[in-house]
Amino acid sequence: MDFTSPIQMVDLLSQHQKIQMELDSAVLKVAHSGSYVNGPEVKIFTEGLKTFLGVEHVIPCANGTDALQIALMSLGLKSGDEVITAAFTYIATAEVISLLGLKAVLVDVEPDYFGLDIDQVESAITSKTKAIIPVHLYGQAANMERLNSIALKYELEIIEDSAQSMGAKYNFSDGRTEMLGTIGTIGCTSFFPSKNLGCMGDGGALFTNDRVLAERIKMISNHGQKIKYQHDVIGCNSRLDTIQAAILSVKLNYLEEYNSSRQRAAYFYDQGLGNLSTLQIPKRRKDSSHVYHQYTLRVLDGSRDSLAKFLNDKGIPSMIYYPFPLHFQKAFKSDQYPIGSLPVSEKLSSQVLSLPMHSELDEQIQVYIVETIKKFYEV
Repeated sequence: MDFTSPIQMVDLLSQHQKIQMELDSAVLKVAHSGSYVNGPEVKIFTEGLKTFLGVEHVIPCANGTDALQIALMSLGLKSGDEVITAAFTYIATAEVISLLGLKAVLVDVEPDYFGLDIDQVESAITSKTKAIIPVHLYGQAANMERLNSIALKYELEIIEDSAQSMGAKYNFSDGRTEMLGTIGTIGCTSFFPSKNLGCMGDGGALFTNDRVLAERIKMISNHGQKIKYQHDVIGCNSRLDTIQAAILSVKLNYLEEYNSSRQRAAYFYDQGLGNLSTLQIPKRRKDSSHVYHQYTLRVLDGSRDSLAKFLNDKGIPSMIYYPFPLHFQKAFKSDQYPIGSLPVSEKLSSQVLSLPMHSELDEQIQVYIVETIKKFYEV
């Protein structure tokens, strides 16, 4: 099938073209103001995001990795303290733990939902454990209700990595509904352009309901200073620039629409691919909405790489998020994690395949993608 332009894994240009006048106006306003760092647009975006998330404090920063690092720094952990996180995630989640001289304790994930395996989390806790970093992978939650119970039982902090789940909600058994990123001690996100809420460069933010912790996070992200040239703690320089904040303010108004579009696209894929025995379509947690940062299949018959090549030959991009679990990465290889020690993460890395997913995904393109996959399996 011929299309007017190549199929995109993520189509930001089409998304931006629909709101181009608003984006241009926001960027030009900053350009003409001369206030390029910590301009008023940063506060406007911060207040807007606070309202959207229903959280007390939002502290913007330069990127999602910085957000995770600053979160850990704000907790006052000491060298050798242990932080539990998932073996199946992007390296940034564990990278910041090691950068700060802490010990990353990797645990396996649930095969269906890709979140931390809660039973293994509890088994991994020692006297040195100080925090847990659950990852809300692909757009839906880890099991936050059980994680909260464990954190309370063992007096641990929770840092939510919600870089892929902006706008997703978690439903507690007592009827409460909260946004992902606002449930733990601190939430962290990224505004990398391909995210559900993305800017036109790098950006990130931290969320918390703890006023004292929020002040500490602000200090750390600004060279450890609350008052200029008075440095109370060792910090870093991590800011969301004014232009990116202005862009994000515009796009925040459309986030729910974008997420709804992703959900419709996911439903279309489900209907087309759900009956193929060789594939497992994304499963949904009953206690979490899913905002589909990625639409990730599990290819169950060992044909993942062949399918990816077949799709590519037909002009359809796909991605493997992620081809190696963390304990297979050279940077994290350890006798503590031999091959076979985290079997679900190892299996997923050989099975997962993400299809094109974005807010502008055309139904005709999805028809072509679904029919091409069926042709591969000769259904």
